[in-house]
Amino acid sequence: MPMSLPARKAPAGGAGVRRWVVTIVVSVVALVLTLVVISLSVGSSLPRTSLQDYLPVGVTVLGKLSSSERADGNANGTAIGEEPLQGVREPLVEQNGQGGYLNSGQPSPLTRKIESKEPDPVASGDTTSTPDEDSSNESQKAEQGEVSQKAEQGTCDLYHGEWALDSSGPLYTNNSCPIITQMQNCQGNGRPDKEYENWRWKPEQCILPRFDARKFLELMRGKTLAFVGDSVARNQMESLVCLLWQVDVPQNRGNKRMHKWLFKSTSTTIARVWSSWLVHRSTEAVGIAPKGIDKVFLDVPDETFMEFLPRFDVIVLSSGHWFAKRSAYVLNGNVVGGQLWWPRQAGKMQMNNVDAFGVSVETCLTAVATNPNFTGLAIVRTWSPDHYEGGAWNTGGSCTGKVKPLDEVVRNGFTDAMYGKQVEGFRKAVKNAGQQGSQLKLMDITEPFAFRADGHPGPYRSPDPNKKTQRGPDGKPPPQDCLHWCMPGPVDTWNEMLLETIRREFERERS
Repeated sequence: MPMSLPARKAPAGGAGVRRWVVTIVVSVVALVLTLVVISLSVGSSLPRTSLQDYLPVGVTVLGKLSSSERADGNANGTAIGEEPLQGVREPLVEQNGQGGYLNSGQPSPLTRKIESKEPDPVASGDTTSTPDEDSSNESQKAEQGEVSQKAEQGTCDLYHGEWALDSSGPLYTNNSCPIITQMQNCQGNGRPDKEYENWRWKPEQCILPRFDARKFLELMRGKTLAFVGDSVARNQMESLVCLLWQVDVPQNRGNKRMHKWLFKSTSTTIARVWSSWLVHRSTEAVGIAPKGIDKVFLDVPDETFMEFLPRFDVIVLSSGHWFAKRSAYVLNGNVVGGQLWWPRQAGKMQMNNVDAFGVSVETCLTAVATNPNFTGLAIVRTWSPDHYEGGAWNTGGSCTGKVKPLDEVVRNGFTDAMYGKQVEGFRKAVKNAGQQGSQLKLMDITEPFAFRADGHPGPYRSPDPNKKTQRGPDGKPPPQDCLHWCMPGPVDTWNEMLLETIRREFERERS
């Protein structure tokens, strides 16, 4: 029967008013029921299909949230225990602390804590969502997808980012790796804090995976990787061997000229060749430089490692710290400068130690890239920053009391200058090598590790229980090491970057 609407003019008298009101109520109810039946009959095509959605605001339906339930944070109009309606875009905060948006099926974005001991709200279950967070969820997922794609393609920058506290801890301990040099065994030497082991590098536009020992060994199956450089290169080599040791105990196949560890599961060899300068060194007299002082021949690569070069598939080169030691610099057969040595009668030096370092880098890398018998990958690990305060390594410098990454990098003029010359030398070598320059890759760790003043042994250089670890009554600090890195510690991140660099290059070659 067709439904007629009431006349706009109310009948006169009390009875007429009551009939008018009853007619309005009946008409409204009939209209609502008709709409519900229609929406159900077409498969719930309307945005909402409960009676609540058709009633005026403030009208409550049994089974829906009461005011106390809404105060608990569920504001999407769904009864407790019900699934959200299809098509509803409002955020529903998950109450079980898993950290996800229920209506998206995707994890909520993590908030990284930078140089802070505050608990992560995701880890603690505090996943309160706001409409702004939900509205940006799609853009965040798109950005995350772009970051993942960049990482897979090897086009993103690993070296700009931030340090984030990671409660999962290191992949080995000082007790699970027997080859750690005693001076870098900080826990074994009594260092009381451990948080320095738990910070991970988070690039801005990349995902730097946690080190995977099995993946590394498989990637390097049948191959040899060699570290060439000074004691900081040894530091990185020992870190890598310790990481791999956790899945395959290696055999020591080294000798005095080259340390070697063989991982038999994949016939992978990790080697180290000592080369303080990466160029030729001699103590014989040259020109005005007498016998006994180190002569650094800036234009002659170090024959020690160049002899072994064709045996290597990947070589990691690093140097620079020995340029702070007493030495004379030789270029084109002439003594052109020195460090902590220069005769007054010789006049002004033509080259200081910073410039000499830059020339040595260009010489070494050009020789590696243009060697016809080397077809592998050469990775240059940039300058490893030290953190001596109040003096140098030999004049009372100290890093005592540093237990977390720095909030802000304190610029070090010498570090900046040496890093700049190293990068300049690298670029010149790439240009000199022409097509072979593609074999050279830069692992740019200097800026990220300038924050890690907490990662050095400091005064914890030996297990001696009577060693001094605090300043004396005169305020002078105890002897300490603010150059090398504790193991485990920040140096392990170098090998995460190394693995990612090798993976990218091998995949690029295959494609």
